[in-house]
Amino acid sequence: MEKIIKAYSNLMKRNLDKPELVKFLIKIGLEVAKLWVDYVGDKDAPESLRYLNSICFKFILEPLRDPNNSAFVNLLAPTEILHSMDIYPLFIEAYSSFISGFYCENAFIDKATAEGISDTLCSYHKTFLGALELSILPKLKFAVTSSILCDGNSNTFRYIANRYKIPYYIIDIPYGYSEESVRYVVNQLKEMISIVEAITQKRFDIDRLREIIRLENRTKGYIRSYLESLKNHTMPNSISLEMYKLFVTHPYMGREETFRFFKILADDVIKYPDSGYRIFWIHIMPYFSYPIQRYLNFNKDFKLIGCDLNFDYLEDMDERKPLEAIARKLMLNVNNGNFKRKIDNIKKLIIDLKVDGVIHFCQWGCKQSFGGFMLLKKEIEKMGIPFLAIDGDAVDRRNNPEEQINTRLSAFFEVLTERGKRW
Repeated sequence: MEKIIKAYSNLMKRNLDKPELVKFLIKIGLEVAKLWVDYVGDKDAPESLRYLNSICFKFILEPLRDPNNSAFVNLLAPTEILHSMDIYPLFIEAYSSFISGFYCENAFIDKATAEGISDTLCSYHKTFLGALELSILPKLKFAVTSSILCDGNSNTFRYIANRYKIPYYIIDIPYGYSEESVRYVVNQLKEMISIVEAITQKRFDIDRLREIIRLENRTKGYIRSYLESLKNHTMPNSISLEMYKLFVTHPYMGREETFRFFKILADDVIKYPDSGYRIFWIHIMPYFSYPIQRYLNFNKDFKLIGCDLNFDYLEDMDERKPLEAIARKLMLNVNNGNFKRKIDNIKKLIIDLKVDGVIHFCQWGCKQSFGGFMLLKKEIEKMGIPFLAIDGDAVDRRNNPEEQINTRLSAFFEVLTERGKRW
């Protein structure tokens, strides 16, 4: 399979001067991949994870199939509003990940830097902007982002909007929480809605948004049930599938497919007894890293129990006041505000999920992942939990020192086995 993908990658790279052809090849490649996961896939994986694999391909394909009814978003954009208006979000981090899955990220990144994009920018953004510079990125109707977590988003989205001459909106999320700041964000959401209505000629229906939030609350009920079951069960998992959960815990929250996934997941987890060492991951994952795959993909001895990004806001939302609820969700996300909020959330998850070891990935170009990890490391080591920090790149394979990662992982897991289970 890898040889086929690389051959397909070479075909795309040889035709970068023919953007419409490459755009077509990306779409067809994803269509074929979806058929493969639907009808072949990994038959040994739990039902919920097979379904997750399928819907993530569906989600990435929707805006590529219908760009005139789609919008660029980031991981932490208020996509509930888009779902209520039947607009497809294309979140840029996912697009870059799939380009990396095609082994094309190097060509896209090189194009971006050749056009003046800083090499120190996160590779998710460089890959995405490379697709823009190569005229491979589809032109969607508008773009929406927020100021949470990633300080590169505002510039990247402004760059896209200016090049494609499309409207964009950047939602400024206050650092601190107050009722005044809620009103500030609500006013921005209303302004954003007005822009979306004008560009799409669609009418915003607040009752439809209430339905989306109602379904999101029901979905979170299953997430909390899943978390409760994880205390005494460990189900098969992989770094790719854990990353896929970012689709359903963020931009596609409020969709029927997301609700169904977590419902199946909550049923699946109780089928598996607790076994092996429980490993908790912090930040994003280099899904293509062979040493990490070897230790964490469906490993019976070392179980990938979860990733902190998938548990950053699990509270129910007030459907009676949906815009205020979305504003609170954005502001109270643990990745917004004082870094201590993120630390406290991770510490709680470590205790609740009886974690034996923590791995933190420091993504190339991500100031957030580099800026606070020493504070986090100190707090986790106080708990007596082994902590490993890995430097690398979750998109650009050239920035992933495989031998070094393998050596550090080997030493880390040796420490775990020597000390035995923590809980």
